[in-house]
Amino acid sequence: MMYLLALIAIVAIVVLCWKAFGPGGGTPAPGPTRKRVLGPDDDPEFLWRISRQQKHRDGDPGSTEH
Repeated sequence: MMYLLALIAIVAIVVLCWKAFGPGGGTPAPGPTRKRVLGPDDDPEFLWRISRQQKHRDGDPGSTEH
């Protein structure tokens, strides 16, 4: 019985060491990078769209959208 418990403990230690130091070194696989989340006041594209909508709504002659 003692040999069986020792074998299970050794296997568990080997598996943990493999996960920690094996191929990949415990780092996640490279995947698609996420775009940093910006608030509306920090997002230049959002601000550009808002200004275009505002110009269109105000009837600005400089606006190209009709």
